[in-house]
Amino acid sequence: MNQPSTTTPSWQEAVFNVLKNGGVRQIAYVPDAGHSHVIRSAIADPDIQDIVLTTEEEGVALASGAWLGGQRAVLLMQSSGVGNCVNMFSLLQAADFPFFTLVTMRGEYAEFNPWQGPMGRATQAALELMGIHVLRVSRPEEAEEIVSAGFDAAFGAGDKVAVLLGQNLIGRKKWERN
Repeated sequence: MNQPSTTTPSWQEAVFNVLKNGGVRQIAYVPDAGHSHVIRSAIADPDIQDIVLTTEEEGVALASGAWLGGQRAVLLMQSSGVGNCVNMFSLLQAADFPFFTLVTMRGEYAEFNPWQGPMGRATQAALELMGIHVLRVSRPEEAEEIVSAGFDAAFGAGDKVAVLLGQNLIGRKKWERN
């Protein structure tokens, strides 16, 4: 894959700042290039525990357990991981836990991998069917406000919220051809 730019877009810094300023103490994730700035920032921050998951549904349980323990946790995942979480989302409804996730989208803008298309197209509907309110960020200038609004709905009002970060926002993935 081509080397990513070394300059972090300001919207990515703003997203981390929303989490940090909101008192997030745990950030759970399956490694993903679209979340790389938030992941690196969490790793570097002594006040935030970064937790690498083997599969995304573990993050739903982790976020629920963090809430029970008096902490705020956020789950970072790619749209393909939403399909892995559908059954675990039942926990959020049954126990009425607040929940906040940031989802990088695949299967949209300039997608080259045909395996990403089906779940990318079903992500929003799957989340909504499981009672999760969905917000979407498509432009850099709206990222901070939308992420902040979703964060407040989750941890202020007790809602279950997913913010979808559009593939056009994250950037086009390019693979080198030999």
